Amino acid sequence: MPASEPRPGPSLWSIPAEASFADALALELIRRHGGDPLALARGRVLLPNARAVRTVTEAFVRASGAGLLLPRLIPIGDPSLDERIGGAFETLEGPSVAPAVDPLTRQAELAAMLQAGRSLGTAEAWRLSGDLARTLDQLLVEGITPADLLARLDEGGELAIHQKRALETLSVVLTRWPERQRRAGRIDLVERRNLLLRATARRWQAIPPPGFTVAAGITTSAPAVAELLRVVAHMPDGSVVLPALTDDALLDEEQWEALGGEEPEDGRPEPTHPQYHLKLLLRRMRVDRASVRSWPSASAAPDGPQRSRAAAHALTAASFSQGWSRLAPGERSLGSVRLAILPDPASEAQAIALALREALETEGRTAALVTPDRQLARRVGAHLRRWGIEADDSAGTPLSLLAPGSLLLALAAAAADRLAPVPLLALLGHPLVRAGEGRREWLDDVRALDLALRGPRPLPGLDGLQRLVEQKIEDKRSAARTLPEVWQRLEPVVARIEPLLDGALTLAGLAAGLRHGVEMLAGEGAWSGPAGRAAADLLAALEASPATAALPITTNDAVPLLRSLLDGVAIRPPYGQHPRVRILGLIEARLIKTDLMILAGLNEGSWPAPPSPDPWLPVTVRRQLKLPGPEIRIGLSAHDFAGLLCAEEVLLTRARRDGRSPTVSSRLLLRLEALTGGLPRDDRLEALAVALDDPEREQPALRPRPSPPRAERPKRIRVTDLDRLKADPFSFYAKTMLGLRPLDDLGAEQDAAWKGTIVHALFEQWFEEDQCAPARLLPRARALLAGNDIHPLMRALWGPRLMEAIGTLAVEEAEKQAKGRRPIGAEVEGKAEVAGVQLIGRADRIDRLPGNGLLAILDFKTGKPPANNQVEAGFALQLGLLGLIAEKGGFGDLMARPALFEYWSLAKQDRSDRRGFVEEIGPADLILEEARRHFSEAAARWLTGDEPFHAKLQPRFARYGDYDQLMRLEEWLGRS
Repeated sequence: MPASEPRPGPSLWSIPAEASFADALALELIRRHGGDPLALARGRVLLPNARAVRTVTEAFVRASGAGLLLPRLIPIGDPSLDERIGGAFETLEGPSVAPAVDPLTRQAELAAMLQAGRSLGTAEAWRLSGDLARTLDQLLVEGITPADLLARLDEGGELAIHQKRALETLSVVLTRWPERQRRAGRIDLVERRNLLLRATARRWQAIPPPGFTVAAGITTSAPAVAELLRVVAHMPDGSVVLPALTDDALLDEEQWEALGGEEPEDGRPEPTHPQYHLKLLLRRMRVDRASVRSWPSASAAPDGPQRSRAAAHALTAASFSQGWSRLAPGERSLGSVRLAILPDPASEAQAIALALREALETEGRTAALVTPDRQLARRVGAHLRRWGIEADDSAGTPLSLLAPGSLLLALAAAAADRLAPVPLLALLGHPLVRAGEGRREWLDDVRALDLALRGPRPLPGLDGLQRLVEQKIEDKRSAARTLPEVWQRLEPVVARIEPLLDGALTLAGLAAGLRHGVEMLAGEGAWSGPAGRAAADLLAALEASPATAALPITTNDAVPLLRSLLDGVAIRPPYGQHPRVRILGLIEARLIKTDLMILAGLNEGSWPAPPSPDPWLPVTVRRQLKLPGPEIRIGLSAHDFAGLLCAEEVLLTRARRDGRSPTVSSRLLLRLEALTGGLPRDDRLEALAVALDDPEREQPALRPRPSPPRAERPKRIRVTDLDRLKADPFSFYAKTMLGLRPLDDLGAEQDAAWKGTIVHALFEQWFEEDQCAPARLLPRARALLAGNDIHPLMRALWGPRLMEAIGTLAVEEAEKQAKGRRPIGAEVEGKAEVAGVQLIGRADRIDRLPGNGLLAILDFKTGKPPANNQVEAGFALQLGLLGLIAEKGGFGDLMARPALFEYWSLAKQDRSDRRGFVEEIGPADLILEEARRHFSEAAARWLTGDEPFHAKLQPRFARYGDYDQLMRLEEWLGRS
């Protein structure tokens, strides 16, 4: 209504759900005030938040068709707004309002207060302080002072023990926090907003500002906001425009009153109803629904009004849903709303991306995805980038997922884990580290270090890395020939990472250390771009705050605390997004309409999101304080959902499974299906999503059987590889001919293979340094277990069993030496030609037998010796093959015929409770003959013959799966 016309009551308006809120608002304001080029510029529009400001700005641009001077757009509805609200409402003439405390400083101080007198880690205290800050904000928004709350804490009734403890802590904070604020000469941001809004309301009520004032799209029922909106509604040139307030034709007076209110006499509240929050706002504005009129210039989709009515019926209170049976078929129809149900979230994201891509085929057609599931939204964005489409995502991306944020996390993790291999290599290989010239050479060094660090985790810190690198350099079997030069280049860099978290550290100190570390690794380029600037600003704020400088942290706190901080910073690219594809949140989505609106993730637990429990205020206390319950957010989601259903074309999607278990449809979707009898299904999208990556023809791999020419086949083999050659020839082919070797894991556990290596090294040192003196074996084993290389858990669990077995073998050794047997070699490498092939092997130990001077060959086992069925099948012939080498003089000076083969095991013998035993196998001549026969047959088939290297020839004895992926085992297993 133009300002010149008299008005009997408040100027309250509603834009129906079927209309584009922002476009209708802009069109009508231009119609009213566009005659004077400066009239719009003299006005002001109050909006819910900063995203709404952007949306309305774009609507004015669309509606104008040419340039114009915009009214002042002021966001007021979001409690987390920064100081921009002060610039909009503070005046030079009025009394000054104390500055607001910085949110980061506030959370750090609250975390310190929570830690006082409690054994609470800083990361946990930071998380709880975030919840506490939100609780304090809720109290301040509702105008509840700490004194009001403290006066009512004793009225909480019967509460659980943890709730009483939380209230006791809260009471301490509420007692100390205001005093701390007064001493610092500051106030909370929400309190400052309340003071500014109330002062503005009083000022405008006395002297209305020049030009028009419109409050649009604000649904928060905060008392200070409601007071200002009441003043705006009664101003001569003021208006309050609400989104989608249902009129009495769809929600009669009985249903409206049944929604309840704040006071007991209002009846039981229905906070999950889509209209409850609007009723609460009108009540606090002290106006009734009859004062609200329909906003002009509200065009809608052809069947929008019908869909709006159907959605209102579907989302009515449960006690009135029996009215559905009296609705005519046309009142139960949602028109062109369709539903796509996909098998899983991956398929759902693919189908949504296809629908958005299809919408862009029509020139000028717009499309938007609305979902509270941020993981689904990111998946859709990734699929769209497949076609070069960068969707305009209003929520942005958390800084922790972008390169500067992940670099900070990697740096903190490497320092906190004391240079453990996995986080260290993740840091050194980060895309921002040494970016630009020299990056290739840097990555070559990092890859060389990666190979060197494979295997069990070294000791913590730089000393542990240095020790491991030196061991790899000294190991003649190691392939790290360039490791000394590589380590010489990397060591100065690595040495500067470890001290970041040394000693007592504060949050500000952590920020300073991370800044120096990033600049050392990545230079100034790490701070470029929106994400880099945001990371630099965050670190600067942490360094500058006195509260963070006094907040101590430990190494265990660093990574989770930093991740929490980075998750709280969202980055939106300033340009480059597609102009016709958006990914929106609920608040900004309700202000606009697009040609295609996709409402996704319609599963219970996602939409609506379950209310977050308040760890500080129990439900009973919240009810006594007349605080809106957490369920009001369900009502807000339902209100937004109903409005979004009125776009020109609407697609609803959900997934049957969430990756772990079946899902349940959202209660909103279930109500729509119950009202309509079932929504039309869009099965085409699922078919398209499947067809997009469908290879059309499935052609599984056949069982591999490479057959290289005889001349190219290897003419040398290690004794330990004969079992692999016979059981799985393809694995032998991959290892020897293709040169593919499995890598140990980074930071691997001290497993059975590691135990075997350690035990062999123990017996080798015992031979070389103690000449196998039986009395020296146990002390040497104790020294081994006492070393820093042994993990404490391994020392506790494996140590007693090892010592028991070593004690048994020491007794055996003493008895054998007493009979004249003498050890003459340990870890002896030998080779000899057998059946036209060079046979290579390493004997764990060779003894000289008394009397005849023949040889005994020993093999040490941490487990049990091979079973009889293996030997009978021609496997586990390692001792016999070593005997063939010895028989041909392949062990150098140790020339003699082997007459004895023994396994020395650290395990329990069958039907024995004692660990450690010696098992003799023989007779020796039979062992040698069987080894010669089986080896000659295998060599004739695969090494000097033409037989193909079949995969998994004898699966029962193919114990290792190192090359299963290479042979594509799952594709042909069971088919061939």
